[in-house]
Amino acid sequence: MTGSDQAARSSRAQGFGLGLRPVYYPEILAAPQPVDWFEIISENYMVPGGRPLATLDRIRADYPMRMHGVSLSIASTDPLDFDYLRALKKLVARVEPELVSDHLAWTGVHCLNLHDLLPAPLTRESLDHCVARVGRVQDFLGRRIALENPSTYVAFAGDEMSEADFLSELAQRADCLLLLDVNNVHVSAFNHGFDAHAYLDRLPRERVAQIHVAGHSDLGTHKIDTHDHPVCDDVWALFSYVQRTFGPIPAMIERDDRFPPFSELLEELAHMRLLAEAEEREAA
Repeated sequence: MTGSDQAARSSRAQGFGLGLRPVYYPEILAAPQPVDWFEIISENYMVPGGRPLATLDRIRADYPMRMHGVSLSIASTDPLDFDYLRALKKLVARVEPELVSDHLAWTGVHCLNLHDLLPAPLTRESLDHCVARVGRVQDFLGRRIALENPSTYVAFAGDEMSEADFLSELAQRADCLLLLDVNNVHVSAFNHGFDAHAYLDRLPRERVAQIHVAGHSDLGTHKIDTHDHPVCDDVWALFSYVQRTFGPIPAMIERDDRFPPFSELLEELAHMRLLAEAEEREAA
Protein backbone atom coordinates (compact mmCIF):
# COMPACT_ATOMS: atom_id res chain seq x y z
CA MET A 1 0.00 0.00 0.00
CA THR A 2 1.03 3.63 -0.42
CA GLY A 3 1.33 6.25 2.34
CA SER A 4 4.53 7.66 3.79
CA ASP A 5 5.71 8.22 7.32
CA GLN A 6 5.73 11.93 6.51
CA ALA A 7 2.01 11.81 5.73
CA ALA A 8 1.39 9.99 9.01
CA ARG A 9 3.31 12.66 10.91
CA SER A 10 1.46 15.50 9.19
CA SER A 11 -1.87 13.94 10.21
CA ARG A 12 -0.84 14.54 13.83
CA ALA A 13 -0.28 18.30 13.46
CA GLN A 14 -2.35 20.14 16.08
CA GLY A 15 -5.63 21.69 14.94
CA PHE A 16 -9.21 21.97 16.16
CA GLY A 17 -12.23 21.07 14.06
CA LEU A 18 -15.96 20.50 13.98
CA GLY A 19 -18.22 18.01 12.31
CA LEU A 20 -19.71 19.57 9.18
CA ARG A 21 -23.50 19.41 9.57
CA PRO A 22 -26.10 20.92 7.18
CA VAL A 23 -27.78 22.89 9.97
CA TYR A 24 -24.63 25.04 10.18
CA TYR A 25 -24.11 25.58 6.44
CA PRO A 26 -25.46 29.17 6.50
CA GLU A 27 -23.06 30.37 9.23
CA ILE A 28 -20.08 28.58 7.71
CA LEU A 29 -20.74 30.03 4.26
CA ALA A 30 -21.56 33.53 5.51
CA ALA A 31 -18.18 34.41 7.02
CA PRO A 32 -14.80 32.89 8.00
CA GLN A 33 -15.08 30.84 11.18
CA PRO A 34 -12.47 30.07 13.88
CA VAL A 35 -12.36 26.41 12.82
CA ASP A 36 -9.15 24.81 11.57
CA TRP A 37 -10.89 22.03 9.63
CA PHE A 38 -14.20 20.22 9.22
CA GLU A 39 -14.99 16.52 9.28
CA ILE A 40 -17.71 15.15 7.04
CA ILE A 41 -19.76 11.98 7.40
CA SER A 42 -18.56 10.27 4.24
CA GLU A 43 -21.84 8.57 3.33
CA ASN A 44 -23.71 11.91 3.29
CA TYR A 45 -21.66 12.96 0.25
CA MET A 46 -21.27 9.65 -1.59
CA VAL A 47 -23.88 10.78 -4.11
CA PRO A 48 -23.67 11.56 -7.84
CA GLY A 49 -24.41 15.27 -7.42
CA GLY A 50 -26.85 17.76 -5.95
CA ARG A 51 -26.81 20.32 -3.15
CA PRO A 52 -24.73 18.32 -0.60
CA LEU A 53 -21.75 17.98 -2.94
CA ALA A 54 -22.09 21.53 -4.26
CA THR A 55 -22.08 22.91 -0.73
CA LEU A 56 -19.19 20.68 0.28
CA ASP A 57 -17.15 21.98 -2.66
CA ARG A 58 -17.78 25.59 -1.57
CA ILE A 59 -16.73 24.92 2.02
CA ARG A 60 -13.80 22.74 0.96
CA ALA A 61 -12.40 25.73 -0.95
CA ASP A 62 -11.84 27.50 2.39
CA TYR A 63 -11.22 24.74 4.93
CA PRO A 64 -9.24 21.47 5.08
CA MET A 65 -11.44 18.39 5.36
CA ARG A 66 -11.39 15.00 7.02
CA MET A 67 -13.72 12.12 6.16
CA HIS A 68 -15.41 9.87 8.72
CA GLY A 69 -17.48 6.89 7.64
CA VAL A 70 -20.11 4.78 9.39
CA SER A 71 -20.64 1.90 6.92
CA LEU A 72 -17.26 0.29 6.27
CA SER A 73 -18.32 -2.57 8.57
CA ILE A 74 -14.72 -3.69 8.97
CA ALA A 75 -15.59 -6.40 11.51
CA SER A 76 -18.45 -7.96 9.54
CA THR A 77 -18.16 -11.45 8.08
CA ASP A 78 -19.83 -10.24 4.88
CA PRO A 79 -17.46 -9.74 1.93
CA LEU A 80 -16.12 -6.22 1.60
CA ASP A 81 -18.51 -4.01 -0.37
CA PHE A 82 -16.42 -2.83 -3.31
CA ASP A 83 -19.26 -0.72 -4.71
CA TYR A 84 -19.11 1.19 -1.44
CA LEU A 85 -15.32 1.37 -1.57
CA ARG A 86 -15.35 2.66 -5.14
CA ALA A 87 -17.76 5.44 -4.14
CA LEU A 88 -15.61 6.21 -1.11
CA LYS A 89 -12.45 6.35 -3.22
CA LYS A 90 -14.15 8.72 -5.67
CA LEU A 91 -15.10 11.04 -2.82
CA VAL A 92 -11.57 10.88 -1.42
CA ALA A 93 -10.23 12.03 -4.78
CA ARG A 94 -12.69 14.93 -4.80
CA VAL A 95 -12.22 16.08 -1.20
CA GLU A 96 -8.50 15.29 -0.76
CA PRO A 97 -8.99 14.80 2.99
CA GLU A 98 -6.25 14.92 5.59
CA LEU A 99 -7.62 11.69 7.08
CA VAL A 100 -10.12 8.96 6.19
CA SER A 101 -11.61 7.08 9.13
CA ASP A 102 -14.34 4.67 10.17
CA HIS A 103 -15.10 2.48 13.19
CA LEU A 104 -14.02 -0.80 14.72
CA ALA A 105 -17.49 -2.24 14.30
CA TRP A 106 -19.82 -4.22 12.09
CA THR A 107 -23.11 -2.85 10.77
CA GLY A 108 -24.83 -6.02 9.63
CA VAL A 109 -24.57 -9.39 7.88
CA HIS A 110 -26.08 -11.01 4.79
CA CYS A 111 -25.95 -7.62 3.02
CA LEU A 112 -28.35 -6.13 5.57
CA ASN A 113 -27.24 -2.79 7.04
CA LEU A 114 -28.68 -2.32 10.52
CA HIS A 115 -27.45 1.31 10.59
CA ASP A 116 -25.80 0.80 13.95
CA LEU A 117 -22.19 0.37 15.01
CA LEU A 118 -22.15 -3.06 16.62
CA PRO A 119 -19.26 -4.29 18.79
CA ALA A 120 -16.68 -6.72 17.45
CA PRO A 121 -15.76 -9.82 19.48
CA LEU A 122 -12.34 -9.25 20.99
CA THR A 123 -10.84 -12.58 20.00
CA ARG A 124 -7.75 -13.70 18.08
CA GLU A 125 -9.92 -14.94 15.22
CA SER A 126 -11.71 -11.59 15.01
CA LEU A 127 -8.40 -9.72 15.17
CA ASP A 128 -6.92 -11.74 12.28
CA HIS A 129 -10.12 -11.13 10.30
CA CYS A 130 -10.01 -7.36 10.87
CA VAL A 131 -6.28 -7.10 10.12
CA ALA A 132 -6.79 -8.77 6.74
CA ARG A 133 -9.79 -6.58 5.85
CA VAL A 134 -8.07 -3.34 6.85
CA GLY A 135 -5.15 -4.32 4.65
CA ARG A 136 -7.42 -4.90 1.67
CA VAL A 137 -9.25 -1.59 2.23
CA GLN A 138 -6.00 0.35 2.51
CA ASP A 139 -4.59 -1.31 -0.61
CA PHE A 140 -7.75 -0.41 -2.52
CA LEU A 141 -7.83 3.21 -1.34
CA GLY A 142 -4.07 3.63 -1.65
CA ARG A 143 -3.74 5.19 1.78
CA ARG A 144 -3.89 4.47 5.49
CA ILE A 145 -7.23 4.69 7.24
CA ALA A 146 -7.94 5.35 10.91
CA LEU A 147 -10.31 3.22 12.98
CA GLU A 148 -12.25 4.64 15.92
CA ASN A 149 -12.69 2.92 19.26
CA PRO A 150 -16.41 2.20 19.72
CA SER A 151 -18.80 3.02 22.53
CA THR A 152 -20.18 -0.29 23.79
CA TYR A 153 -22.91 -1.47 26.12
CA VAL A 154 -22.43 -5.25 26.13
CA ALA A 155 -19.40 -7.53 25.86
CA PHE A 156 -18.95 -11.00 24.39
CA ALA A 157 -18.50 -13.83 26.87
CA GLY A 158 -15.75 -15.22 24.66
CA ASP A 159 -13.60 -12.08 24.58
CA GLU A 160 -9.90 -12.94 24.87
CA MET A 161 -8.32 -9.50 25.27
CA SER A 162 -9.09 -5.93 26.18
CA GLU A 163 -10.36 -3.50 23.57
CA ALA A 164 -7.24 -1.36 23.99
CA ASP A 165 -4.98 -4.35 23.32
CA PHE A 166 -7.13 -5.37 20.32
CA LEU A 167 -6.87 -1.89 18.80
CA SER A 168 -3.15 -1.66 19.52
CA GLU A 169 -2.34 -4.94 17.80
CA LEU A 170 -4.72 -4.17 14.93
CA ALA A 171 -3.00 -0.83 14.28
CA GLN A 172 0.47 -2.38 14.36
CA ARG A 173 -0.28 -5.46 12.26
CA ALA A 174 -2.48 -3.71 9.67
CA ASP A 175 -0.29 -0.59 9.62
CA CYS A 176 -3.34 1.60 10.10
CA LEU A 177 -4.03 4.61 12.30
CA LEU A 178 -6.41 5.14 15.21
CA LEU A 179 -9.09 7.72 15.82
CA LEU A 180 -9.37 8.12 19.58
CA ASP A 181 -12.88 9.03 20.68
CA VAL A 182 -12.44 10.28 24.25
CA ASN A 183 -16.17 10.31 24.91
CA ASN A 184 -16.44 6.67 23.81
CA VAL A 185 -13.69 5.72 26.25
CA HIS A 186 -15.56 7.47 29.06
CA VAL A 187 -18.92 5.91 28.11
CA SER A 188 -17.55 2.39 27.75
CA ALA A 189 -15.47 2.67 30.92
CA PHE A 190 -18.59 3.59 32.88
CA ASN A 191 -20.73 0.89 31.25
CA HIS A 192 -18.17 -1.91 31.74
CA GLY A 193 -16.42 -0.70 34.88
CA PHE A 194 -12.88 -0.40 33.55
CA ASP A 195 -10.29 2.34 34.20
CA ALA A 196 -10.38 4.91 31.38
CA HIS A 197 -6.84 6.11 32.10
CA ALA A 198 -5.45 2.57 32.03
CA TYR A 199 -7.22 2.02 28.70
CA LEU A 200 -5.61 5.13 27.22
CA ASP A 201 -2.19 4.20 28.55
CA ARG A 202 -2.27 0.95 26.56
CA LEU A 203 -2.82 2.60 23.18
CA PRO A 204 0.12 3.17 20.79
CA ARG A 205 0.38 6.95 20.87
CA GLU A 206 2.25 7.19 17.58
CA ARG A 207 -0.77 5.62 15.82
CA VAL A 208 -3.38 8.08 17.12
CA ALA A 209 -4.08 10.51 14.25
CA GLN A 210 -7.20 12.29 15.52
CA ILE A 211 -9.36 12.82 18.59
CA HIS A 212 -13.14 13.03 18.89
CA VAL A 213 -14.85 14.71 21.83
CA ALA A 214 -18.64 14.66 22.25
CA GLY A 215 -21.53 14.68 24.66
CA HIS A 216 -23.58 11.69 25.76
CA SER A 217 -26.76 10.74 27.63
CA ASP A 218 -26.39 9.65 31.25
CA LEU A 219 -29.19 7.29 32.24
CA GLY A 220 -27.81 6.57 35.69
CA THR A 221 -27.14 2.87 35.31
CA HIS A 222 -25.47 3.33 31.92
CA LYS A 223 -24.39 5.98 29.44
CA ILE A 224 -25.24 6.20 25.73
CA ASP A 225 -23.11 7.86 23.07
CA THR A 226 -25.77 10.19 21.61
CA HIS A 227 -23.78 13.29 20.57
CA ASP A 228 -26.74 15.43 21.60
CA HIS A 229 -25.43 17.15 24.76
CA PRO A 230 -22.58 19.53 25.55
CA VAL A 231 -19.31 17.86 26.51
CA CYS A 232 -19.39 17.08 30.25
CA ASP A 233 -16.64 17.89 32.74
CA ASP A 234 -15.52 14.27 33.06
CA VAL A 235 -14.92 14.00 29.32
CA TRP A 236 -13.09 17.34 29.27
CA ALA A 237 -10.86 16.06 32.07
CA LEU A 238 -10.12 12.92 30.06
CA PHE A 239 -9.35 15.08 27.01
CA SER A 240 -6.85 17.06 29.09
CA TYR A 241 -5.22 13.79 30.17
CA VAL A 242 -4.91 12.74 26.52
CA GLN A 243 -3.34 16.08 25.61
CA ARG A 244 -0.93 15.74 28.54
CA THR A 245 0.17 12.20 27.73
CA PHE A 246 -0.22 11.93 23.93
CA GLY A 247 0.87 15.42 22.90
CA PRO A 248 -0.73 17.62 20.22
CA ILE A 249 -3.13 15.68 17.99
CA PRO A 250 -5.93 17.11 15.79
CA ALA A 251 -9.10 17.19 17.87
CA MET A 252 -12.73 17.98 17.15
CA ILE A 253 -16.19 18.19 18.67
CA GLU A 254 -19.01 16.00 17.34
CA ARG A 255 -22.63 17.13 17.56
CA ASP A 256 -25.34 15.14 15.77
CA ASP A 257 -28.64 16.06 17.44
CA ARG A 258 -30.24 18.80 19.54
CA PHE A 259 -28.07 21.23 17.65
CA PRO A 260 -27.24 24.37 19.65
CA PRO A 261 -26.66 27.76 18.01
CA PHE A 262 -23.40 27.71 16.09
CA SER A 263 -21.99 30.30 18.49
CA GLU A 264 -22.37 27.85 21.39
CA LEU A 265 -20.53 25.15 19.48
CA LEU A 266 -17.73 27.62 18.76
CA GLU A 267 -17.55 28.37 22.50
CA GLU A 268 -17.03 24.65 23.17
CA LEU A 269 -14.34 24.57 20.50
CA ALA A 270 -12.63 27.59 22.11
CA HIS A 271 -12.72 25.73 25.44
CA MET A 272 -11.03 22.75 23.78
CA ARG A 273 -8.26 25.04 22.51
CA LEU A 274 -7.74 26.52 25.97
CA LEU A 275 -7.44 23.09 27.59
CA ALA A 276 -4.93 21.94 24.97
CA GLU A 277 -2.91 25.16 25.29
CA ALA A 278 -2.86 24.81 29.07
CA GLU A 279 -1.45 21.29 28.80
CA GLU A 280 1.11 22.47 26.24
CA ARG A 281 2.29 25.26 28.56
CA GLU A 282 2.51 22.81 31.46
CA ALA A 283 4.60 20.43 29.34
CA ALA A 284 6.96 23.25 28.38
